[in-house]
Amino acid sequence: MPFANTMPRLVAAAVLAACAAGAQAAPFTPAADTEIVERLPAGATDPAVRRVESLRKQLAARANDPALRLEIGRRYFELAMAQGDPRYVGYASATIAPLARATPDSAGYWLLRGLIQQYSHDFGGALQSLQKASELDRQSPEPIAWQAAIDMVQAKYDAALSECTRLVPLAHPLHAQGCTAYVLASTGHLAPAAAGLERELAAASDAPPALQLWVRTRLAEMAIRLRRFDEAQRHFQAALQLGITDQFLLGAYADFLLQQQRPADAIALLADWERSDILLLRLALAGRAANDKRAAGWAAQLRDRFDAAARRGDRLHEQEAARFELDVEGRPAKALELAARNYQAQKEPRDAAILMRAALAAGQPAAAKPALDWLRANRYEDPVLEALAQQLAAKGPRQ
Repeated sequence: MPFANTMPRLVAAAVLAACAAGAQAAPFTPAADTEIVERLPAGATDPAVRRVESLRKQLAARANDPALRLEIGRRYFELAMAQGDPRYVGYASATIAPLARATPDSAGYWLLRGLIQQYSHDFGGALQSLQKASELDRQSPEPIAWQAAIDMVQAKYDAALSECTRLVPLAHPLHAQGCTAYVLASTGHLAPAAAGLERELAAASDAPPALQLWVRTRLAEMAIRLRRFDEAQRHFQAALQLGITDQFLLGAYADFLLQQQRPADAIALLADWERSDILLLRLALAGRAANDKRAAGWAAQLRDRFDAAARRGDRLHEQEAARFELDVEGRPAKALELAARNYQAQKEPRDAAILMRAALAAGQPAAAKPALDWLRANRYEDPVLEALAQQLAAKGPRQ
């Protein structure tokens, strides 16, 4: 998800909505608190992982402690978003399951429930849970920010702007400004939105590093759309230097490097990130472009994961699967099928881009009509998408 992830620490995207590890693309839910859910490598040193392991040991002796369950659940969710491993979402869900009846008036419970629901693309259920959390804690900016994030994923920009306005008295000024700028940049006001957010960032010396990371990532994306590539590079590098593990940042930067025909740099950026489907996809694309000997192996891993997800009926990563089918497998008809189905649920620019590209490659320009309608209705500014729209128009009238 987008900007919601800055509270209390940045975890992105969704956007991207959207990260898997191993052959699993859906959350795994353990049967009991005592079940061993994962054996990490002996060399694993991530303090966030060590901390949640310590808390789980405490849970064995304090199984009826709601606050402890919520803390463990939230840390699991943040690990999933930061590292691209959906198993952590399953662990989070199992950890808080006993709280459904025990703490029905807990804002923290409803917030985390909403985060888990949005991860699984149950956007309607997530909005209801987040609204409940907001009603129970009217001073918390977090459920409001996540509601805005979901609105953005579904291209409900008026609703998102309303949520951004609600953030103003509750959140850090940079957070509220970033929320508003993100909406404005998506609705025909790209240049002024970027300029305003740049000024706000420069003035926000007290902003938490996680918030700075999200803002710099968004500013980099805006700079790319404005064809200011040196500026985009500067923001990406500054975000990386904050030292926060965030796969949304890594995915966005890798896409930029691929666009700039720097596949070797993309491979170096994503070293040791094969666990995440969305980052493994970028590795496969970069490996292919760089003629890296590992490219075939990366593609094979992705193929196995997407095939397994399809057998389970898992539709969480259809955008990535469509891009894989189009750019790695060279199967535009299959890519179009996945992209069209994905666009029914998610309408972010990346979703529109793969639908338009797949429609072109499959020789079915009419299939891109939903994305073209979105582009024109919202005056979204992006030279790449505009070029695709022109190519689709040249192929024949929309139906």
